[in-house]
Amino acid sequence: MQQLFQRFFPRVIFFILTIVMSGIGYIAFGWEPLDAIYMVVITIFGVGYGEVQPLESASQKVFTILVVIAGTSSTVYIVGGFVQMIAEGEINRALEKHRKTRGIENLQQHTIVCGYGRMGQILARKLHEAQQPFAIVESDPDRAERAELAGYLVRLGNAADEEILYSVGIDRAKSLATSLSDDATNVFITLTARGLNPNLFILARGEMPSTENKLKLAGADRVVLPATISALQMANLITHPTVFEFVKQDAGRSNLNELLAQLDLQIHEFTVAPDSPSIGKTIFDLEVRGQGIFLAVALRQGNGTVMTHPPSDLVLSAGDTVLVMGHRDDFARFARRQQQGRYRRAKL
Repeated sequence: MQQLFQRFFPRVIFFILTIVMSGIGYIAFGWEPLDAIYMVVITIFGVGYGEVQPLESASQKVFTILVVIAGTSSTVYIVGGFVQMIAEGEINRALEKHRKTRGIENLQQHTIVCGYGRMGQILARKLHEAQQPFAIVESDPDRAERAELAGYLVRLGNAADEEILYSVGIDRAKSLATSLSDDATNVFITLTARGLNPNLFILARGEMPSTENKLKLAGADRVVLPATISALQMANLITHPTVFEFVKQDAGRSNLNELLAQLDLQIHEFTVAPDSPSIGKTIFDLEVRGQGIFLAVALRQGNGTVMTHPPSDLVLSAGDTVLVMGHRDDFARFARRQQQGRYRRAKL
């Protein structure tokens, strides 16, 4: 807005001064103010009407010539500014479009992000922070504009369209992530992308658990179920609060349990009760009692201090919480064995 004001302010001032000075000049010749204004208007805008009064003297004729030249120049000056502004805008848009097109054409081994919704925005930000090349395909103009303002390479269009996918270099891409909220669209995008690039790594989002199998049949290598992951994290926050105290210390561990779950592993916690036989025992003794089914990875002491990679000779005290990692099925068997052992001791 300020640039627009700076561009047109001197042009408008020049035009106004031309009209005012021309009117003053004709009044100086003895004309009535209304006649003077009328003469200025028909002269500057070239209407072609006859003079209000005869131009008898040479000074009147010379002055009228100057009014014609100044008025025409000021009008052209203003109109030219508008034309220049429009032309520059079109040229800049064309150059910007060409720059973005060239940027996408130069991508190699990049990631294609389909959708710039909540998940797409997070994914794009993380890829940008990791300095990974990527391009976004978004069908909504408002979201596409937000992605452009963020400095990302964006293609406006339907990600299920083969031409759109080719325009973002799907034949050169290494991976594609479709993060739309509609399962049917994600399936169709996955199917189309797999047909265009058999070697592409495809990561697909699924809202319904029943969609996971459909996405894999369509060609997805990995399927992410946000609802399932969120529910698991909420459950872990309730059942394993110490685990999350441990993992939240490092942003890189924030999804540790979810990643371990894919390997059928889990981080579990054991709290040393005041009457526990583990009091006075070491971390090594605890691992031996577990018969090698888990490994101690962290310890939260009774005073709240969290220790990663605790030494094997560290002595446990009441109130300590040990974080151990192992297979989920082994944890269940260990818990049953401990329960049976306590039952037999009670019988004795």
